[in-house]
Amino acid sequence: MNDGTSWDFPGPHTIACTPADTDIDGLNHTNNGVYVRWCQDAGWSHSAALGLTLRDYQQLDRAMAIRRGEYDYLLATSVGEALTLATWLVATDGLMTMARRFQLVRDRDGATVLRGRWDLVCIEISSGRPRRMPPAFTSAYLPALVALKAPPAPP
Repeated sequence: MNDGTSWDFPGPHTIACTPADTDIDGLNHTNNGVYVRWCQDAGWSHSAALGLTLRDYQQLDRAMAIRRGEYDYLLATSVGEALTLATWLVATDGLMTMARRFQLVRDRDGATVLRGRWDLVCIEISSGRPRRMPPAFTSAYLPALVALKAPPAPP
């Protein structure tokens, strides 16, 4: 990873990503769906690092489900490029919702190639209905929150 990377937020949780031949689409660059899959992988990796795995979700009958996903595709990537995907938890209401951000960076020059955002809601897995986050979620996720950058002050 390029040491000069400028992360959007401090303390990123990161995973390495490299497009394979099968990730390249008819436009000869990494298919957008691959980036979405990588974001899912990063989200699960971060959750597990914080102590909550899919098995924990199943045992608690609760999950953080994506309510909305947004992706800004800034630069194309190609087969074999070394990339690093970072993720952060950035907001919560402390009861049912959270927000997660993503930044995908090209290792050779530190250029940001994608930014993404998820709005998450806690659901009861068995019914699919929104529910309050259980204590296991709040104790794992809330301490991991990073502050959003304040918008620049008007002149």
